[in-house]
Amino acid sequence: MDLGIAGKRALVCAASKGLGRGCASALARNGVDVTITARTEAALRAAADEIAAATGQKVSVVAGDITTADGRAAALAACPEPDILINNAGGPPPGDFREWDEAEWLSACTANMITPILLIKATVDGMMARGFGRIVNITSSSVKAPIASLGLSNGARSGLTGFVAGIARQTVEHNVTINNLLPGRFDTDRLHAGFAHAAKTTGQPAAAVAAGVMAQIPAKRFGRPDEFGEFCAFLCSAQAGYITGQNLLIDGGAYPGTY
Repeated sequence: MDLGIAGKRALVCAASKGLGRGCASALARNGVDVTITARTEAALRAAADEIAAATGQKVSVVAGDITTADGRAAALAACPEPDILINNAGGPPPGDFREWDEAEWLSACTANMITPILLIKATVDGMMARGFGRIVNITSSSVKAPIASLGLSNGARSGLTGFVAGIARQTVEHNVTINNLLPGRFDTDRLHAGFAHAAKTTGQPAAAVAAGVMAQIPAKRFGRPDEFGEFCAFLCSAQAGYITGQNLLIDGGAYPGTY
């Protein structure tokens, strides 16, 4: 299926590994000129080289912290008029809300709410003027079904969700869509860090924690970053112009609700 986005420009945040990398790879496979960001330059360049080798597309890199003003400025200087923006950032650590102070709440909200909003602000008007734009925010299944140990993430990502619900209805008439992808359990470093945390608190081996979680997923497996990326690429396609303001859950059937 031709997604109709060959030659478009994409800025993909936190894309040296995990879900961000899956999205960057899928977009590159569909002919998109991709710029990827991450904090660690060596890992970022390795990812860019591997994506380029696999897809034949040139991949630009910007090393820096996207949650800072300097990091955002550098990313936007490298990709000043993106047609596609993939907002992504590492999730805040798990824990008990009684342990978190104001600084930790501010850090979580900066990374998982304010930074995406500022990047949308910096790019959405240009997209509307050009008559095409796709913004995808990678949030979490915890927005739909909160996870007790991920209170920082639950709160910050829910704030972004509320913001998107309003603005997405204002841009779609200009062929600019804004949607949220809510990943469940995907085989990433973030997932395994959660298992390590659970192992410390329960006394079980991390492998046993992982097996127990997997058993509760109807698909009986964890998701793959590449399949997440393919879903993201479709949301960025020409064919997806009638989808906006949605929270799309990708969790192998783990959420038990009807709606």
